[in-house]
Amino acid sequence: MAAEFAVRQMLPTDAGRLREIAVLSFSRFMGFFAVHSLLSEDGQVLVSEAKGTVVGFAKLIEFNVGIDKFGCILWLAVHPQFRRKGVASALVNAGTTRLKADGASAVFASVQRRNIASLAVFSRQRFRKMGFLGLWRLFGSRVFKFYSAIWFAPGEIVLIYD
Repeated sequence: MAAEFAVRQMLPTDAGRLREIAVLSFSRFMGFFAVHSLLSEDGQVLVSEAKGTVVGFAKLIEFNVGIDKFGCILWLAVHPQFRRKGVASALVNAGTTRLKADGASAVFASVQRRNIASLAVFSRQRFRKMGFLGLWRLFGSRVFKFYSAIWFAPGEIVLIYD
């Protein structure tokens, strides 16, 4: 079913629709940060489009910890009417491919631990959970720089694709 959706770079004219999807997908608190991030100059935003209408988005960022380059799918949301149709999987796949092609040695995401649907999407795309000890082994004392870079919030699980 994902073939019905085209993934492309966000255009300035998409901003209103992205706000709408964020409001429908996140709490008011998290939605505020999602919209702020989507409209910032940092990173890039991929959108999924069906018949000329934006139906989902993924915010991608790149960051360095030490000399290593990493990527992160910072925000992922799909309009409620288009969920369970492969849109989120297509966005995760396209985002991961883009970040790896740009030189990221690994791609991360963080998901609220109660968001079973999002965890399932990332799992199907071969992301796996990574706890604090695994992150400490990877980053050492720079793990806190990592948490800051991915906007890590309480109640979230870190996922890695490497």
